[in-house]
Formats: sequence, structure tokens, C-alpha cells
Amino acid sequence: MSRGLHLTAYLLAFDTRVQSLQDRTRAGYLVRAAALTELAHRGAATEDATGRVRVVLADPTGDRVLDALLTELGGRPRTWKSWIKRSRDDTLEAVEEQLTVLGVTTTADRDPHGPVLAHRSVAVNDPREALDVQVRVAELVRGTAPVAQAPFADAVLAALAAHGHLRLVLSRQDRKAHAERITALTDRLADQAPGLARAVTGLNLTMVAGQGGMGGG
Repeated sequence: MSRGLHLTAYLLAFDTRVQSLQDRTRAGYLVRAAALTELAHRGAATEDATGRVRVVLADPTGDRVLDALLTELGGRPRTWKSWIKRSRDDTLEAVEEQLTVLGVTTTADRDPHGPVLAHRSVAVNDPREALDVQVRVAELVRGTAPVAQAPFADAVLAALAAHGHLRLVLSRQDRKAHAERITALTDRLADQAPGLARAVTGLNLTMVAGQGGMGGG
């Protein structure tokens, strides 16, 4: 996959029917977890024996979102779960800015005479790019091809969609019917970062706790 996981996760959570994220709060968690996974997969961050995240390669990645996250990780050691929860809105906005720079999305300018909005509206320029990601991930979960043959990025995106209860991609029935396959896909991440895989597995509960009982679908 040519784009980083954090950028593709944004497209995964984007509802092309209404040209908006289906759930902005949920997308923030998913994108943040995807960015952390990208760093772990690149060998830039790992977990120590206590489960805290450590930076092992601080060289610039060439990606502004990842570089900013690396700087964060270089501070006080925290668990993967804690890092997923922190600064997720900032990471989400940074991803939107980067996608706009890449020409994937268009971000509307703020109206100086209009109401003060929490964030600017974002449109995906080619909806097929988001739809392709969503269909590919859904088919991976519902399919029968060996999980070991799936690209690592797709396996992680499937785990995020499933454990993050992203209804745009997977229904509750999908999650129940393919629970064993979802576990196997999540295990692909566990092979590299066990603590991060556990944090992803509990992603929906983390979101519910953080939002005081938000729905999961």
C-alpha cells in the first residue's frame, strides 16, 4: 500500500455518500492507532518489558504526521492505549491537512462571516479511492483466503474497522460471523507489537469510556 496506514485509515472511515467522516470522534481514535501502528511497523517505536512505548529510531520519516508523533513518543513513556487516547484530534487534523496537500481531499476555507465551526469540512476528491479501501477491507474480513497472505496494512485496517466498530465497513453481524477471522487478522499486528494489538482489540471500549458511553453499533 503506497499511502501510510494513518492516511488510508482516514479514507476507511470516510462516508462518500455524504462527503464526511461517518463519526469524527471514532475516526480520531482509528487514525491515531493507525499512525502508531505505522511507526511500530517501520521499527521506529516499540514496547518495553513494562508495556511502555519507546522510540528506537528517531530519524525523520518524511511524513509530517509521523514525525510529530515520534516527537510526542520521545517524551514521557506511556502505554499504546494511552498514546491512542492522547492528541488524537490533532493527529486527525494533521492527516486531513496532509491528504489535502497530496490532492486526495479538498478542505474548505473557513468563512470569516459564518458560524465558528469545530473543524473545516473535508471532501474526498475521488470517492472511488475511499470506496476501494472500504470494499477491500470488508472482503478481507468476509473472505476465505489465508490471513497470512493478506498485506499487513490490510490486516491492520481490518482489525481497526472491526474492533473500532466502524459500521460503514463492517456491520455487527459481520463482526459476529467472522470473529475468528478478525482475531487472526489482529494477530498479524500482535506478532510485531503485542501491547498495541491488545490496545486495538479494546478500541471500542476505550472510545466508549472516553466519550461517556458513545454508541458502538
